[in-house]
Amino acid sequence: MTFKLVCTASAVVSIAFGIAFVVAAEPAMAMYTPEGAPGLTSGGLLITNLLGAALVGLGVIALQARDAADSVARRAIAMGFVVGNTIAAVLAVLGITSGATNALGWSSVALYAIFAVGFAMTGLAKSSD
Repeated sequence: MTFKLVCTASAVVSIAFGIAFVVAAEPAMAMYTPEGAPGLTSGGLLITNLLGAALVGLGVIALQARDAADSVARRAIAMGFVVGNTIAAVLAVLGITSGATNALGWSSVALYAIFAVGFAMTGLAKSSD
């Protein structure tokens, strides 16, 4: 596994989810909503759209950083992705265990955890790639 591979995979996932949350927030979020729970409010729709915009931005950062040589800047980018993905994984688990999200939320936990570990392994230590 290389930093370039982790960045590329993260970018693809982030941009895909980001676009879905911007252009089709209600159907995208409905997949994660427990049966019988209400849909998005106007505020929830806005927050989902804003999350989508942030995910697209993070995807672009990952794409732009994927060819970065080992440097303080590359390690800083990796650390940001490690911290962000770790917090998101914990929040996703809390969402599932509280009933706010259905079992599909475990796929988000897995993605966040994979990217947190991937960025930690490939982006934090000094390397030759």
